[in-house]
Amino acid sequence: MNTDRIRKILEAVSQQSISVEEASQELRLLPFEDLGFVKIDHHRQLRRGFPETVFGPGKTPEQIAKIAARLASQDQNVLVTKTTEEAYRALAKELPEARWHAEARSIVVERHRRARAGGLVLVMSAGTSDIPIAEEAALTADLMGSRVERVFDVGVAGIHRLASHQELLTQATVVVVAAGMEGALPSVVAGLIAVPVVAVPTSIGYGASFGGLSALLAMLNGCSSGVAIVNIDNGFGAGYLAGLMNASAAPAG
Repeated sequence: MNTDRIRKILEAVSQQSISVEEASQELRLLPFEDLGFVKIDHHRQLRRGFPETVFGPGKTPEQIAKIAARLASQDQNVLVTKTTEEAYRALAKELPEARWHAEARSIVVERHRRARAGGLVLVMSAGTSDIPIAEEAALTADLMGSRVERVFDVGVAGIHRLASHQELLTQATVVVVAAGMEGALPSVVAGLIAVPVVAVPTSIGYGASFGGLSALLAMLNGCSSGVAIVNIDNGFGAGYLAGLMNASAAPAG
């Protein structure tokens, strides 16, 4: 964090040599914090409206703990995705308020609650095996300030289960659908409603599913319009997109 640069900008504002708007633009471009093994972007909250998220795979528990602690030190919410309970235990030693979300395989340090957007993000899974990815999406949208509801295990193998949630579907501002196997559920859901659907192909399936590739290709070739597709197992990306859509569609309240 370049505190000298911040001080100069604030002094310039107080002396009226630059405007508040000019200072805001300057702050958006401030440097990162360099810890050697990572460069932490503390100002992503200012630029994007949501702090930098820590992607867990490939990082040691100690690295995750250091990154998360530095983010939290700037009074930012922290989200670590696709991580382990071992990483959570390392972080909890420094930040006891950290919470382990086992189903989403994620860690959250919530410094402050965001104002709730007026709309509803509905997160659905085709099967029980898709729930971890769906939960990652739900957790992300919740941290972004969205009201979130969950409906799980309503895949096309028993489509009557989906029909029982028709009323909730009509209340949603955005629907996130996580599905593996043949990836058919997002197209079905999109054909029933008039709001955006964010589809998440998951790596769940038998050998010919190719780790979620068949679900991804099926979603890309779906016949229902209004479906945006993220990468395989990218629950975070789906939740983030849904949170942005919800915030844009409805005023905070």
